[in-house]
Amino acid sequence: MIADPAQPTLDIAIQWATQAGAIAREGFLTEHAINFKGATDLVTEIDHACEKLLVDAILTAFPSHSILTEESGAVNSGSTYRWHIDPLDGTVNYARRIPMYAISLAFEHAGQVQLGVVYDPSRDECYAAQRGKGAWLNGRELHITDTTDLEKCLFATAFARNQGDLFERNLRYFGYLSLNTFGVRRLGSAALELCYVASGQVNAYWELAINSWDMAAAALIAEEAGAIVTTPDGDLDYFKPPYAVLASAPGIHTQLIELFHRL
Repeated sequence: MIADPAQPTLDIAIQWATQAGAIAREGFLTEHAINFKGATDLVTEIDHACEKLLVDAILTAFPSHSILTEESGAVNSGSTYRWHIDPLDGTVNYARRIPMYAISLAFEHAGQVQLGVVYDPSRDECYAAQRGKGAWLNGRELHITDTTDLEKCLFATAFARNQGDLFERNLRYFGYLSLNTFGVRRLGSAALELCYVASGQVNAYWELAINSWDMAAAALIAEEAGAIVTTPDGDLDYFKPPYAVLASAPGIHTQLIELFHRL
């Protein structure tokens, strides 16, 4: 584990994520108080409850750390130790009682994500990674299954809803790969879809406009499982604004970038 006492262990990050997941699982079938942050961007009382647990836990254990979270924004800014929290990735699914959602928690130091945890309460599946140490699903080490044949691959993506040019661009990618491969899924949880790249359930995930808290933990998990993670244009320095991501099996990564350039 990490030796610096100012930094957390993966075990404590897993503990906090699963505790937040217990809140989400318990509230899943209840009637939710839904508020809209935008036309299609909503938040529930469970988002807030999960976020409060995580923020309180972090500030109690590491009061000097910064936090960037979806609902509250920046908390305690200024430290080189920073957490990225999506307390409920897949809120639309959750609000509609579709069991495809997750808690995403990542720890960054000096611009590089060091720890990542994505917990799926519905399936009790905990994906976790530590930089340079590997990635795991419920304690079982993950190794990406390589492939070189795009036609035999299954993909996942999400669309930038408020940026028409990116929507149209991604529609071209979506259409081509839907017609010429096993297909493209839109599951509504970027964190889980990136983790499915790590586990080999899908062969690649891309998104042209994403938030740091959506991808921080899961991109590290995919990377530590052996995926290549870049921007969709192929930049290895992907964890910077404006955030965009392509994570894939190594044998198809260059093919996908070339395809995206052509379309």
